[in-house]
Amino acid sequence: MDGAPARKLPNPVPVQERRPQNSRNEKPTVLRKVKKKLKIFSVRRGMDMTFLFLVLILLIIGMIMMFSASYPSSYEETGKSFVYLQRQALYAGIGLLAMVLLSYFDYHHLHKFAFLVLIVAVGGLIWVLVAPSDGEVKRWISLGSFTIQASEIAKFAVVLFLAHWGSVHFKEMDTFRYGVLPAIILMAVIGALLILEPHYSGIAIIGSLIMLMMYISGVKLRYFIIAFAAIGVVIIGLAITGNLGYAMTRLAGWGQALTYTDEQLWQTTYQTRNSLYAIGSGGFWGLGLGQSRQKYLYIPEVQNDFVFAVVCEELGFIGATIILCLFALLVWRGITISMRAQDKFGSLLGIGLSAQIGLQVILNIMVITDWLPNTGISLPFFSFGGSSLIMLLAQMGIVLSISRTSNLEKA
Repeated sequence: MDGAPARKLPNPVPVQERRPQNSRNEKPTVLRKVKKKLKIFSVRRGMDMTFLFLVLILLIIGMIMMFSASYPSSYEETGKSFVYLQRQALYAGIGLLAMVLLSYFDYHHLHKFAFLVLIVAVGGLIWVLVAPSDGEVKRWISLGSFTIQASEIAKFAVVLFLAHWGSVHFKEMDTFRYGVLPAIILMAVIGALLILEPHYSGIAIIGSLIMLMMYISGVKLRYFIIAFAAIGVVIIGLAITGNLGYAMTRLAGWGQALTYTDEQLWQTTYQTRNSLYAIGSGGFWGLGLGQSRQKYLYIPEVQNDFVFAVVCEELGFIGATIILCLFALLVWRGITISMRAQDKFGSLLGIGLSAQIGLQVILNIMVITDWLPNTGISLPFFSFGGSSLIMLLAQMGIVLSISRTSNLEKA
């Protein structure tokens, strides 16, 4: 309005007064301290959903087939058909929880724990040797009603330690001191402990993982040639000195499951022979889910290492091939994720954990088809077992954590 006195504006609030109470210059509150500590579980980018779905699909199929293979044995042993399924479901639940938590865990922090995990693994292998045992074979750490197979921890420890070592000394891995000597020491210590259990399938898997980690870390090919020659000499030496007694019993009948020469050999190859009967009975299309005949106490411990024989019998060549393709896709996706990680540690760790699945699948299939001696190699996601399934799913969580920082287009 004309002639009206101008309104006097209030004095501006000083900048210092407008700052929030929790300014950067002040001490952080309890909430900020907690948030800072929880950065270890930061989400970063989203996890790779393709890899996650492949894991879940294989786990579900594995649970169904393990139950189908196990209920006759379960009923025979306990009078209930669902005992193995209930236990496996519990193990799967624990494993899935570990997988989810580790998928949010920043895998870079595993650098700090590489030596500690290796020490724990070696300690576990020593513990099973000195702890009381009911049988001749000593492989399990007893925790009440739950048992942990020490070699399952050792597999992860070997991959983690060599991924840590290879990333720290990546430019020096083509030398004997940094590329070969640590692997020799590692194999000598763990291999000796596994021989004492005895656990020769564990030696085969861990030895293969060490070779793989050395190769992808940049160790020269000539060292592998020398290593294979040394392994051959060690095996010959153990055979001459009679220290391969348990292994020789496993080798008895290898490749002769369908050949009858004497009664003792016929009994020795009983499990593998019935596995071949199951595979052959399935044909192209299979007998149908739940229709296996060999699972009715013809194949001992069918829910463990020979579960895939029941898969072949019930789902046939087509079903078995689809499952093997799912395994191949999982390994391929895991390696692809790892190769595009933003650091060498993530690449080496992810490739090692993914390749372990492929390695065990190949070895298990070769055992049930009599291409390898029956040495007790489980099939990932399918074979019954608490420590193996929990460790496997936890390791898949680490691969998912790597996928969060991988330069890979999210599926």
